[in-house]
Amino acid sequence: MEILLTHKEEEVMQILWKLDRAFVKEILEEMPNPKPPYNTISSIVRKLEGMGLVAHESFGKTHRYYAVLKKEEYRKSSFKELMNNYFGGSVEQLMSFFVKEEKVDIEDLNEILEKIKKQDQ
Repeated sequence: MEILLTHKEEEVMQILWKLDRAFVKEILEEMPNPKPPYNTISSIVRKLEGMGLVAHESFGKTHRYYAVLKKEEYRKSSFKELMNNYFGGSVEQLMSFFVKEEKVDIEDLNEILEKIKKQDQ
């Protein structure tokens, strides 16, 4: 399942994953300054709900929202898109990027590979 979120949508989802359940006011409190208008966050949450990524519990006329989309699902989808769009789906290109651009030490990579090998056994 491919999930494309805007920066603000992802920011709201990150907050919902962190808080588990939250009213719009609580989501807004978690946002960095300058805080967007309440109505903007409310609209984003309703859009996410319309996409099936968020649901709500009703308390009279107010709603408490929670993420339906699991963070792990989003992580997999986002990473797959990152791999395809920026590294042509190539693990070799990804690792080369980390070594060349991020200055990841080859010994660190070897340690990671050893841990992966142990998990596969």
